Amino acid sequence: MKRIFLGLLTFLTFLSFSRELELTVYNQNFGLVKDIRVMELKEGESIVKVNDVAALIDPATVHFKSLTAPEAVIIREQNYEFDLINPEKLLSKYIGKNIRVRQHIDGKEKLIEGTLLSTAGGTVIQTKDGIVLNPSGQIELPALPEGLVSKPELVWNIICQKGGKHTIELSYITQGLNWKADYVVVVNQNDDVADLTGWVTLTNTSGTSYENATLKLIAGDVRRVTPQLGYGGYGGIEATKAAMAPAAGFEEQAFFEYHLYTLRYPTTIKENETKQISFVEAPQIKVKKVFVFDTPLYQMFWWALPSPPSTKEEKVKVKIEIENKKENNLGIPLPKGIVRVYKADQDGSLQFIGEDQIDHTPKDEKLRLYIGDAFDIKGERKRIDYKKISDDIYEYEMEIYLRNHKDQDVEIIDIEKLPGDWEILKSNYPYEKTDSQTIEYKLTVPANGEVKINYRARVK
Repeated sequence: MKRIFLGLLTFLTFLSFSRELELTVYNQNFGLVKDIRVMELKEGESIVKVNDVAALIDPATVHFKSLTAPEAVIIREQNYEFDLINPEKLLSKYIGKNIRVRQHIDGKEKLIEGTLLSTAGGTVIQTKDGIVLNPSGQIELPALPEGLVSKPELVWNIICQKGGKHTIELSYITQGLNWKADYVVVVNQNDDVADLTGWVTLTNTSGTSYENATLKLIAGDVRRVTPQLGYGGYGGIEATKAAMAPAAGFEEQAFFEYHLYTLRYPTTIKENETKQISFVEAPQIKVKKVFVFDTPLYQMFWWALPSPPSTKEEKVKVKIEIENKKENNLGIPLPKGIVRVYKADQDGSLQFIGEDQIDHTPKDEKLRLYIGDAFDIKGERKRIDYKKISDDIYEYEMEIYLRNHKDQDVEIIDIEKLPGDWEILKSNYPYEKTDSQTIEYKLTVPANGEVKINYRARVK
């Protein structure tokens, strides 16, 4: 009699061979799989099974079509079987049936045979000599119970009016496919020139591998309706937002209201793999190191506080500015992602100096990367006067001290936030209004020196 041994199981599966595989990945953890394969279909009614599909497939999105004879293949039923084999399920199917346990004790073999009564919290077997609890050894089952599969399977009940080989197009949406952008910037010794490299990082946790697939990435706002929890417990997918930059490896084209980027060569994405593909290289771009003294959140409400918090020396941010323009060897849409910045030390070894996350950035826009805080530059804010003019009008006066402990002059940008309807009554330095609630001072602070900014504002 043929038997199944738990822990060493071999099963026959339905085999078919892919001729072409296409993968479209969205950056909200899902992808569209299109699989074109040759299959032998019998004339009349038959069952067709495919088990080399993603484990996180959305069954409601499956599409099966014969490209050879579309009118000759009629689909009566489509099923997704995902009751996967494991020892606990196998045993539970044999409750009330006979099983055997083969034991090896002191070089001798012993068989325990009886009816499986329960698997809850352990194995309970009724033998002719009594009840045996949790016997050690190898459990043997007569056959594989119906309804269990080693891999998730798509099963079709079809009627084929023209038997023989058919080229079948199978497509579906699956979770567990994702992509994001990552950037590496290496600045020179003078902090004014850098090399920028952009990577697409693909992650595949969908439950299957994709061999020699045509890879496409969708950039745009693709809306999906949030489904109820179902097979595999997948959740809602909202929209994907990205702007992808064409590069040597990718070919870009407009598609509906989105952008479609196709890798110029086939690639293999293995199960549980993270793969990086270069999508942009911009050498010798001009950059600028900027020191920024930003308004803390609490100062936004100083106009309404009769007794403001005490002041102290605060940190000055170090930022790297990059003009995303064609004349700067860029001028391309940059997807949202993390930018990591490196610089070589005196020994020529690259050292990590900070990172920042950018939003989707169109061409001709400016990037300002916050990569850390300055060690030798400090700032301090003081509110030196406060007056309530009426119930909704206030005046306050500020002093900002910018201290440079370096041996060279530095330019510092001081950002001041002013809420509501405001007016600057006086200022000892010129400023630029950058938006309805922000002014900026750009001042050169001498080496080992200090600059004091003084302004008075009225807020309504």
